[in-house]
This record gives sequence, structure tokens and C-alpha cells, in this order.
Amino acid sequence: MAVNGMDIPSMAPGGGKPSSSIMASVIEKGSGNGKKTFKRLMSYLPAHLWKVILVLILTAVSTTFAVISPQLLGDVTTSLQTTVQAGLGVDFPFIIRTLMILAVMYLACFGLDYLATWIMVGVAQKIIRTLRHEINEKLSRLPLQYYDSHPYGDVMSRATNDVDLVSQTLQTTLSQVVSAAVTIVGITIMMLRIHPLLTVICILTLPAGAIITRSIVQKSQKYFRRNSMFLGKLNGFIEEVFTGHHIVKAFGREEATMADFDADNRQLFKAGTVSQLASGTSYPLNGLVSDLAYIAICGIGGFGVLNGTIPLGDVQAMIQYSQKFSGPIGTLSNITNSIQSAFAGAERVFELLDEPEQIPDEEGALASPTRGAIRFRDVSFSYSPDQSLIEHFNLDVAPGESVAIVGHTGAGKTTLVNLLLRFYDVQEGAIELDGVDIRSVPREVLRSRFGMVLQDAWLFEGTVRENIAYGARDTAADDKALRKAAKASFADGFISGLSEGYDTALKGEAAGISAGQRQLLTIARAVISDPSVLILDEATSSVDTRTEQLLQQAMEQLMQGRTTFIIAHRLSTIRHAKTILVMDEGRIVEQGNHQQLMDKRGVYYELLRAQFEGGE
Repeated sequence: MAVNGMDIPSMAPGGGKPSSSIMASVIEKGSGNGKKTFKRLMSYLPAHLWKVILVLILTAVSTTFAVISPQLLGDVTTSLQTTVQAGLGVDFPFIIRTLMILAVMYLACFGLDYLATWIMVGVAQKIIRTLRHEINEKLSRLPLQYYDSHPYGDVMSRATNDVDLVSQTLQTTLSQVVSAAVTIVGITIMMLRIHPLLTVICILTLPAGAIITRSIVQKSQKYFRRNSMFLGKLNGFIEEVFTGHHIVKAFGREEATMADFDADNRQLFKAGTVSQLASGTSYPLNGLVSDLAYIAICGIGGFGVLNGTIPLGDVQAMIQYSQKFSGPIGTLSNITNSIQSAFAGAERVFELLDEPEQIPDEEGALASPTRGAIRFRDVSFSYSPDQSLIEHFNLDVAPGESVAIVGHTGAGKTTLVNLLLRFYDVQEGAIELDGVDIRSVPREVLRSRFGMVLQDAWLFEGTVRENIAYGARDTAADDKALRKAAKASFADGFISGLSEGYDTALKGEAAGISAGQRQLLTIARAVISDPSVLILDEATSSVDTRTEQLLQQAMEQLMQGRTTFIIAHRLSTIRHAKTILVMDEGRIVEQGNHQQLMDKRGVYYELLRAQFEGGE
């Protein structure tokens, strides 16, 4: 989320009817919303329809060649048997011609399969690119409340791991299902031409395989959902610990952290192991059924050859067909786990995409430049319905006026900032900027009028120049404007002393510069945004007294001519504010300048005395 000068990062076997039966079991029994998820995934295909059709055609032709080849090999065997038994010698021209045809067909199968795979990978990657684009846009439209209630690691897992699961399945499953369908239909036709009884034996393996796969899918899908859930939980834990690794080390919590990690990792291990084992049993069970059919064909076919009722070549072809017949069943059984993983991942992605978005912007306008008059008119707000925070809050701030807000933790100080910037919208009353209800102004326009400096100086990996220019309305801020902003914030001195000046790269959490220097950069970022209203939220609370004095000078320069809200716990930093608001439980309990509030000897006086007694 880019707000001018703000340190706020942006806060989803077989073929024909038997094949359909097994796929339906994966879709229907895979999850509570399996059919809905499947239809939604398929809705991305029409944009690439001609490529998908081409893949289907290529796969069908390749599979047809693969289906015909056993019959041709059987013809070669039958020719050898017939001519040798008749004492006519070997019909080499026929055998050579047939083998050459087979070689061409096998090469064609390879080429067609490779081309189909290449096209399908491209289609899948384009779909995933679209999906990632939708996720990125969705994340920018989600309200701040979503980020407050969801671990960042889990959100990242949905946008990366779960999307990758869908990608891997899209690339392989469609062509494999088509290949399996054409294989079974083609083989059935070829086998019926050779020997109907042996064909019936092979066909009987289909319902057996469907029953086995359906049964396993019903039992294992819950484990795939748990696997995705625990993976997101583990990613959230890792992200949290990595962000706070200094605190972990400072308090010697490495062993306790590892114990917590091991507990989450064991949950993921158990869910992953059970899901893979449960799903993996379908392949050997279907293989067992196919092997039994293979034995029956060999036995019956062998007796037929001895009795002279079936040629040896036909038995050979039937044996090959039985192996090819069981192949699609085994293949689809084997990819059942990837299908279930993809469905579990897709559900989590679509859950993210279906999250309620922030209230759409209305078509409104603000005068340019903005004067900076702020008015809270009978504002009421709470984060949860059962716990009130701000009730009937009223405040008028004149343009250019500086207002300091103090109070105990939880009094509602930062909430006012969230409401001003429309991170949350008021539930009752209104907030006006220059007489315009901010809910009638697009968020981007509204936030372009604000600059903000937070206690936590957020800098991203990039150069010093890029970090300062992040707050510019014109992203191509020139060097003159950058240096002017840096000098106004007293940051130019230390920047010039860096190894590469403004082009110095900041890595990680900008560990190469001090906390005060990082804060000066965020002030420069706010300066270059040239805001009408400035918000300073605990901007000096994490630095030493000397650095605080430097920051105060920088902020005084920044505050000139701007409406300013100063949120502070260290009351020594706001003594010179024109107006000081003392908040308690969402209400203004005292108001005035420093001397007036001290003379009242009320809440402000007690807060200040407690700080000095504490040694400040």
C-alpha cells in the first residue's frame, strides 16, 4: 500500500464413462466445494480454448497410434507363426514394412506428446499468471482488517504454495485424462475385434478400479486439506520468527522457538504422510486388479493357442492391450493425490479471492491544493461489535494547526489515524477534510494529501534514492527534489557519508544504518510527498535523546504550514504543540496547551508526573 511518505507495507482412471466416474469421485468427494472448485478452475480454460483443443487433438492422435501398435506387432507374430508352420519361410518384406510403420508411429507419438506437453505447459503457466495477478489485485483491495486477522505467512502460502499446486496439476492432468479416455475406448474396440471374452475380463477391471479410487478419495481428501492448512500455519510461524529474530536471540528463546517449530512441523509431517500414504494405496491396489486380469488373459489365451482357436499373435496383442488397458487406470489412480492437493490448494486460493473487499470508492473530489481543515463530527467506531472504542467523538482542527494526542495505551490514539486514512471507515458520524466527507473521496486521492512517519521505520530493499522517492507523487522524482527533501529532513549529511551516497543499496532491514538514520529517511520520504496533513505516530520513541533532537528539528521543518497530528507517549516531545488532546477510552477528556493542562492538574498532569517519576 503506497501512501505518500507512509511506512505501511501493503496490508485465494480411465476413459469414457468409467474415467468420468473416477474423476467425479475426486471432484465430488474431494471436498465440500469440490464441484464448485472444479468449475471455477475450468472457467480459466475458455481464454485458451483453441490451444486446449489442439492439445486434445494431438493427444488423441498420439494415443490412437499407441493403440494400433500392439495389433501390428501381433500381425508380425502371426505372420511368423503361419509361414514357419506352413514351411513357407519368413515373409521379410511384410515384417520389415510393418516394423518401419511401427517405428514411424512411435516417433510420431513422441513428437505429438512433446508438442502437446509444450502447449499445455504454456497454457497452465498463463492461467497461473492470471491467477497470481488476481491474487495481487485482491490483496490491494482487501481492507486492513483482513491483514490484522490473518498471519502474513498464511496469506503468502496461499499466493505461492497453493498456486503452485494448482499449476503442477493443470500442466499434466488434462492431457493424461484425455490420453486415458482415448486409450481405453480405442483398446476396447481393438480387443473386441480380437476376442470378446478376453475383452470382458479387461473391462471388469474398470468398475473395480473406480470403486477402489472413490473409496480412497473419500477418506484421504480431509488429510490433503489439513496438509495445506498446516503448511500455511508453518509458513506463518516462520515469517513471524524470522521478522523478530533479534528478539528471539535477545531473550534466548531459540530452544523454545525450535520446540514450537517442531510441534507445527510434526503436524504437517503427520498430515502429509497420512494423505500421501492413503492416496498412494490406490496405485498398487489397481495394479493388483490389473495383474489378476493379466493372469486370466494369459491362461485363457494360452489354452486358445493350444486348441488352435486363437492365433499366437492375437494373444500377444491381447496381452499388450491388457497392459495398456490397465495403464490409464494406474496413471489416473497415481495422480489422484496431485488432483486432491490441487483442489485443496485451489479452495484456499478461492477463499482468498472471495474475501469481502473494502467498500468501493465513491466519485468525489477534493480541492487542490488541500487546505488541511479536519473535522470529526460525532464519530463512533469499534473494531468488534461487543467492545466499543470511540463514541460520539468531536474535534475541529484548523488548517496548519498542530494537534498532539496523548493518553494511555488503548485510549484510541492510533485508531484516529486509521479512520483519517480510511484504513477503517467510521460506523457513525463523519470525518471531513476541507468540508468534504472523506468517504466520498477515493482512497488514493485522500491518502495523497497525507504524509506519515511511524515509530517503525519501514524501508525496503533498494537504494537510498529509491526509498526516499517512494513517497513522491511523481515516481520519477528528480535528483534535485530528492536532495532538497533529504536536506530538509537533516538526512543529507549522513547519506553523503555512505559508500555510494544516494545510490547505496539497503539490504534486509537496512542493518547498515542506525535507527535514527532510518527514521530520517522516512521523514525525507514524507517531505518529498509534500502532504497537506502530516501524521507523526511515535516517530521519536525508539531513538536516543540526541537523535531525538535532530529528528525534532527535521519534523519542525516538515510541520511548517501543514496540519499536523502528533501521537506520542513521551510527553516531552509535544510540549510546544498548539493544542494537546488527552484521550481516554475513545473520548477527549482534556484539551488545551501544555501550560493550561498542567494548571488543571488532571489526567495530563498525572501522565507527565508518572513519566518524570519513572526517570524520563
